[in-house]
Amino acid sequence: MKRYLFTVLALSVLHSSAFAQKVNVKKVFDKAARQTQVMLGEVDKVKHSSGKTGLVSPRTIEHGKLKLVASKDWTSGFFPGVLWFLYEYTQQQHWKKEAEKFSADIEKEKLNGTTHDMGFKVFCSIGTGFRLTNDAHYKEVILQSAKTLSSRFNPKTGVILSWDHSRDKWVNPVIIDNMMNLELLFEATRLSGDSSFYKIAVSHANTTMKNHFRPDYSSYHVIDYDPATGAVLKKNTHQGYSHESAWSRGQAWALYGYTLCYRYTKDPVYLKQAEHIASFILNHPNMPKDLIPYWDFNAPNIPDEPRDVSAGAVIASALYELSDYSDQKKLYQEKAGIMLQSMANIYTARVGENKGFILTSSTGSKPSGTEVNEPLSYADYYYLEALLRAEKRK
Repeated sequence: MKRYLFTVLALSVLHSSAFAQKVNVKKVFDKAARQTQVMLGEVDKVKHSSGKTGLVSPRTIEHGKLKLVASKDWTSGFFPGVLWFLYEYTQQQHWKKEAEKFSADIEKEKLNGTTHDMGFKVFCSIGTGFRLTNDAHYKEVILQSAKTLSSRFNPKTGVILSWDHSRDKWVNPVIIDNMMNLELLFEATRLSGDSSFYKIAVSHANTTMKNHFRPDYSSYHVIDYDPATGAVLKKNTHQGYSHESAWSRGQAWALYGYTLCYRYTKDPVYLKQAEHIASFILNHPNMPKDLIPYWDFNAPNIPDEPRDVSAGAVIASALYELSDYSDQKKLYQEKAGIMLQSMANIYTARVGENKGFILTSSTGSKPSGTEVNEPLSYADYYYLEALLRAEKRK
């Protein structure tokens, strides 16, 4: 309740100064750099005190302590990506060296075919590094990762299998998050000339567009397929309030995913899909005025529900890119700017606090009671990406 009252008070201040004010990107990045330096120290402490080997990246705060994860965790690539973004903005070699060091810990995932999260792990870390350095070694890691991810594609379903676990619930589960891994495949075709990756990505995007979305362009979280026939068996929303509710981060993944599909294919169908998803998000009656969504658009106790800043960060970053392609450029940039303003003024930790995470108040999985109103590494990643995109579009 204290957090809610603080948010209301902070919002009243923001209203008085008008949401449309621009975020001072330099100031925000300076603060992010100082906070990430704190994080590096916290990571070292945990590595030396935990007695565990193989912990490589910070994910969240759990029971008041910094939680590190192994490279196989789906979130392992985000902190290396944050370090690359700091290097991109500052051009300081210190950040490049740290980014290279943390990215090296992720490389072995290129051969891990037990998960669909290759894009999150490898492309957010090593893919970002390749974009900034053109390192030939990084290129090879990207291509091998794409080959490994492709092994999870089933021509009968037309999609890439998401989870190997939870077979008691689903036979062949595919989650909306999987749209984010298509960037790795599209990029692999661009780098290699091998069109097989592109074809898989397009098949996955088309099949997901057919089966994941409701008439209002909100998305289910999990679609279960018959692997032999491709028939849809179930439509669920595992991390949302209910199966028919709109889990906020799922809507964010969908928006970002179809925007990047348009970037690589220029298929107008993907542009229209992204615009429809954006309209659902931005016009939803339960979207707060600061445009940082509650963890689920249909959560029953709004406004006394946790926010998901990570969803806001993903949406903001996606809207900046979508503004490059859409006739609604001004609207999308304005809304993304409000989101950045909110994150910078309401949901940013003080330097030295939050174990070094930049943002506060994300929600990992409310139904399971995990990572609720906590910082998350991917919130920080997409926040910095959105800031960089905002700066480039001035």
